[in-house]
Amino acid sequence: MIVFQNVTKDYNGNAVALDKISFKIQPNEFVSIVGRSGAGKSTVVRLLIGEERPSKGQIFFGSYEINKLKPDEMPEFRRHVGVIFQDFRLLAQKNAFENVAFALEVEGRPQREINELVPQVLDMVGLKDKMFNFPKELSGGEKQRVAIARAMINRPDVIIADEPTGNLDPFNTWEVIRLLMKINELGSTVILATHDKEIVNTLGQRVITLENGRMLKDDLHGRFIIS
Repeated sequence: MIVFQNVTKDYNGNAVALDKISFKIQPNEFVSIVGRSGAGKSTVVRLLIGEERPSKGQIFFGSYEINKLKPDEMPEFRRHVGVIFQDFRLLAQKNAFENVAFALEVEGRPQREINELVPQVLDMVGLKDKMFNFPKELSGGEKQRVAIARAMINRPDVIIADEPTGNLDPFNTWEVIRLLMKINELGSTVILATHDKEIVNTLGQRVITLENGRMLKDDLHGRFIIS
């Protein structure tokens, strides 16, 4: 489904964020991309969603070659990808329902469909009773669950979570991880970028380890090995 082929990303021709990275991710995998801060995890995420382009190499997502997509082709591509960020990125002036619905509205979905789908997804993440609460009325864990619902609403092929538990306490951290596992069980590929050793070791799933922009290891049932 996803292929990174000898991908290098540098800035201003000298600061190398990724150096000749190659890997493949199959449909329905749960993959953790791990490493210290600055290892290149977020660069991988930005390249995957087309926010940045590689300096060298190719990136494929199904039939798309991401690095060659034109601006007017990006919206169609991004329907296949749901993204969850550490800082939630919710719209402060919209309530939970409206934040999730917004992802459907930009696609021109009919209101009847929005009214049906949004409560279903908010119920799945345990927030049906907070549907009309605004972000300022939600805890950090609840905000992240709204963000997960928003990422899921279009039923994307892939969910990409970039340090989704970085601002959460241990209880809410595991609530989010359980949701990501559930999403994976329902058929979506999940890519988790994290530096949380306990999460990675508990999951026991595939681990791609980055260090200083290079791929250190790629283990099918890996652990967080960086000291």
